[in-house]
Amino acid sequence: MADQDEQRYGEHVVVRRHGDHVAELAMDRPKAMNAVSTDMARSLAAACDALAADRSVRAVVLSSTHDRAFCVGADLKERNSFTDADLMRQRPYTRAAYTGVLELPMPTIAAVHGFALGGGFELALSCDLIVADPTAVVGLPEVSVGVIPGGGGTQLLPRRVGAARAAELVFTARRVEAVEAAELGLVDQLAGAGEDRTEALELAARIARNSPVGLRAAKRAMRLGHGLDLRTGLDLEDGAWRSVAFSGDRAEGVAAFNEKRTPDWPGE
Repeated sequence: MADQDEQRYGEHVVVRRHGDHVAELAMDRPKAMNAVSTDMARSLAAACDALAADRSVRAVVLSSTHDRAFCVGADLKERNSFTDADLMRQRPYTRAAYTGVLELPMPTIAAVHGFALGGGFELALSCDLIVADPTAVVGLPEVSVGVIPGGGGTQLLPRRVGAARAAELVFTARRVEAVEAAELGLVDQLAGAGEDRTEALELAARIARNSPVGLRAAKRAMRLGHGLDLRTGLDLEDGAWRSVAFSGDRAEGVAAFNEKRTPDWPGE
């Protein structure tokens, strides 16, 4: 799938478009295995803001340009020079980067190979789906360096694999290789060697054939409904249904079904 165009955000983040409706958010700091510096965090947040506002984007793939790593987490070399005040000044930028990925309104897929550790794995966990190749190694090792997962890991991992499994992984700080990661539900799909990005883009393209209004509403309902009691969740779902039931996409979808043709989604 050829890249149609790209836009760079700072030095270390690039957004590429694949066709009309799929965007790739690529981390591009190869000399540091995509360690998240302050500048890179700012760039990720800015790129996510732009993607969130782009109504033509129906699916996003979060990827890496480094051949041996997705992202190794926080830039500890940068942090080693920080004062306590520096660390506190950095926090809003790093939090905005992780939250930016998490709050993208369209479906998101992480394409993981090599190391996805600490904040790197948290970026993947912030996506709806994770595709990994056999070289993937994931984990949240923060307690081994005296901190905790602070990019969403303590909240996202239990939601993905359950409280006890998440506790074991966080408390031991262990790294998990691809096959076990798939067995535990830490990743969702195992790709062929070197095929994580290709398979993630193919999955994104399949998703992007569907109604953008429907996709965003379904994601919103699933995200906001998680953890609610069933009755409250169903009420939330009803609100999401009402938000799409009278949309142009709903009218087009029904018409296309009856006319046995591919929908031409208006996206509203």
